[in-house]
Amino acid sequence: MKGLFKSKPRTPADLVRHLRHLLPYAAPNSAIRTTKRLEKVCELRKVILEMRTVLYGDERLEPAEEACVKLTQEFFKEDTCYMLIASLPHLDPGTRQDVTHVIANLQRQRVNGRYLASEYLESNTAVLAMLLPGCENSELAISYGAILRDCIRHQVAAKYILESDHIKLFFRYIQDSSFDIASDAAATFTELLTRHKSTVAEYLSENYDWFFREYNSLLESSNYITRRNAVRLLRALLLDRSNTSVMVRYVCSLDNLRIVMNLLRDSNKTIQLEAFHVFKLFAANQRKPQEIVKVLVANRSKLIRFFSDFSFEKADEQFESDKAEVVREIATLELTGPPCSSLKEISC
Repeated sequence: MKGLFKSKPRTPADLVRHLRHLLPYAAPNSAIRTTKRLEKVCELRKVILEMRTVLYGDERLEPAEEACVKLTQEFFKEDTCYMLIASLPHLDPGTRQDVTHVIANLQRQRVNGRYLASEYLESNTAVLAMLLPGCENSELAISYGAILRDCIRHQVAAKYILESDHIKLFFRYIQDSSFDIASDAAATFTELLTRHKSTVAEYLSENYDWFFREYNSLLESSNYITRRNAVRLLRALLLDRSNTSVMVRYVCSLDNLRIVMNLLRDSNKTIQLEAFHVFKLFAANQRKPQEIVKVLVANRSKLIRFFSDFSFEKADEQFESDKAEVVREIATLELTGPPCSSLKEISC
């Protein structure tokens, strides 16, 4: 007889509505009995797990497209996304992980050819403003960072972060003493600066001075992981064709050359190799400012000697070709030349 009274399974839309009902119980509240709150939190965990099952399926069933669409439509109504993220500090680590998986999937769901997540974030930037400071919390950094990177998939989110003062937070987070905070912030920073190329190129052109002043502090960090990540990302930015104008400007700076030459002498081989791929752009510049030519000429013998011994176990033909081209450029330098405006290309 018990089977006759089983409750009807909730629809995807019902799950989200029930989630909204339960979320206020996540945070401790003196007005709610402890036993009642614990019951509601237990139920909340189950609802989040059910939502994850709808979106990802399980060992028995694949996710159903219609169910995913219904859940996505309901989730981005009202303020469910904001409420759920705001509840993360009050959830256990396992449930937080389920939440990050649910939100990640919903960011990718298309409904009638539209990303509802993108439209939601465009109108609800408070979600991004909440996530960014959370990346400094050692307990929550991984969850907040994962969600933030999924938000950055959408150009509107990336553009908001770039154009707000929040972008400046990353230069602090990346150098945090906590490995989890620093490494997660570096991953998010990389995603932010490489995902939407035209948006990033425009931003870097308009904010060149302050951005690279701060960025160079990462390249000169005493932490080798920070230096390694920074020079690797710098290489990716400067060698991207979208950032050609930024690259030309960067390699016309004597201060930048000094930093890169110091990185060539780093004790870490990976940093040396990444620095070489940046240095070769200075060498390839056919319209070097005279101050840069003077430095390269003054150090010509040292540089040629350095590159003659500069090699790696997995060095390939392209690396050897680039190295030879750099040596040729330095060997033939003369203390005359036009102003900086163009580069001779060396493939990477």
